[in-house]
Amino acid sequence: MIKKYIALSIVGLASLFWIGMANAASPVITSHFASSDLRPGDNWKIYLKASDSDGDMKYIVATVKQAGVGVYPVSLTRIREENRKDLSGYVYLNTMGGSGYSSLSFYSLTLTLWVQDRAGNFSDPVEVPLTFGSRVEAQAIPPAGSYQEQDLGPVMIFLRSMSAQNETGISGLLP
Repeated sequence: MIKKYIALSIVGLASLFWIGMANAASPVITSHFASSDLRPGDNWKIYLKASDSDGDMKYIVATVKQAGVGVYPVSLTRIREENRKDLSGYVYLNTMGGSGYSSLSFYSLTLTLWVQDRAGNFSDPVEVPLTFGSRVEAQAIPPAGSYQEQDLGPVMIFLRSMSAQNETGISGLLP
């Protein structure tokens, strides 16, 4: 009985140690920058810096929560081999809506980003709000030298306006 208890305790401690080691090697988003206002139809650039101590970052994971529409399915952007330990650059979201981009004026959304590594560990999430406005002149840019101007890839989410809720596309699916 005592041997069984000791064996279970050792397995339990080994499991806790393994979980602790997995969390210790989780990726970290060290900084981010994005414009909070954008003209509908523009590509929204979200700048990121992230690192992973064991160099196995695999995906930039994104989801969008849009007022009046809800939460969109997850988008996965593969991280290139050369960026798996440290990355600096931007992902972008195409804001051309299904009913035409002007229908997104004055809508807002929140983009949530994580970085996932090959072991399945996730960074803490980063939430970035956006409001569409027709009077916005240009997208804000990050301070010079703070991020590389490297295209990390697209956020594969197709935005809808409230008016698109009643429209159907091919096979009856919403655009």
